[in-house]
Amino acid sequence: MSSATQRILIVERDTKYREWLRLHLAILYPQAAIGTLDPEDSHAMSGLATGRACEGLILSADFGAGDEPGEPEGVKLVRTLRSSDAAPVLVALAERGNELTAIQALRAGAADYLPKRLLTPSRLKSALDRAFVALDRSMPEARAAATKRRAAAPLATGQPTITGYEIIRTLSESEKAVVYLAESRALGTEVALKVSKIPCEDRAKQALAREYQAILAVHDPAVVRIFDHGIEDGYEYLAMEYFPHGDLKARMQVGVTESEALRFLEKIGSALAVVHRAGLLHRDLKPPNVMLRESDNVVLIDFGLARLLDVSHHSTYTGVLRGSPYYMSPEQALGEKLDPRSDLYSLGVIFHEMLTGRKPFMGNSAMEVLQQHVNASPPRLPPSLSGYAELLARLLAKRREDRFASAEELIAACVALRHGSRGRAQSAA
Repeated sequence: MSSATQRILIVERDTKYREWLRLHLAILYPQAAIGTLDPEDSHAMSGLATGRACEGLILSADFGAGDEPGEPEGVKLVRTLRSSDAAPVLVALAERGNELTAIQALRAGAADYLPKRLLTPSRLKSALDRAFVALDRSMPEARAAATKRRAAAPLATGQPTITGYEIIRTLSESEKAVVYLAESRALGTEVALKVSKIPCEDRAKQALAREYQAILAVHDPAVVRIFDHGIEDGYEYLAMEYFPHGDLKARMQVGVTESEALRFLEKIGSALAVVHRAGLLHRDLKPPNVMLRESDNVVLIDFGLARLLDVSHHSTYTGVLRGSPYYMSPEQALGEKLDPRSDLYSLGVIFHEMLTGRKPFMGNSAMEVLQQHVNASPPRLPPSLSGYAELLARLLAKRREDRFASAEELIAACVALRHGSRGRAQSAA
């Protein structure tokens, strides 16, 4: 499955189990957009068979005991959701059920049937991977048409209409928002238009307004420029600078040399210094949130989780993770109060990934990854990269007192290391 272009929707009544599934899938498919839906939302459920809302559907339902009169409700639901050729691939998670209901579900159109009580993240991933591969092989034209429709109108309610903007295509999507490439009629240029997928019912729920205010507090080329913020048809939008050269994640997939990794580390550190001097914490630093200009200068985006430094604010709420588990500091994983050294830890994870091509901590669940951030030692760098070990150790220290005290201190260490490396190379010559 090409997770960069896939969207997976979880249909589950139980809020806690729904969140558990979402967190696991976010680890298993880090590039995919993972959404959730309560089956009681009949309006949203009615549109799932069109294939517009998602590409992969995980349906949790009651499949009965198999000896009850009539077709089980779970089977009926599978049949309804798979009634169209454009319908998303569907994996059924069975509450109750037996071999007979499994056969009925597969005949109704489910790609796989997994008893909920036996479910593990690896079994779920295997089922999804097989389902996508089988569907791609058997229905290439239908899949291509469905993908084209999703690119044109990714929101379940259709592509939004924002006054003053002409939407060109989708750039990215998360559970809460879609980012479009759009033409601003007022500016006469292309912008990134971020549109919330959550109806804006009152001022307290205007998440993009908070992001807008956070970014307005920083005036620097290292932080994305904001052009406009508003609400249309009950949904918030945010117009900001567009970066045609992509993000650090895409650049890392092509390959980053040691010297480039050190240079990016210094540049991101400089950007964080700007943010921290403005009194903000980013709290969600990761490669997709580091954009690149043509000159390879970096720009930080996505300040949706940013918080003021002087506000006592814990990083998590009960049962909810804020940010990406792969890049969270130990104190963020524990829900403790954060400070600038927490952003520097996230930058250390990025630096390790740039140097080695691998994240320092991996796992089969978000909780497993977070536990490693708190308790496990980072993997040793290979001998060829040992010159960066001390720098990386200070960035990834479990105790924030053992990390660099500030972004400026990190920058000084980068400069010293870069000059030292250059001096050794000249001596060797």
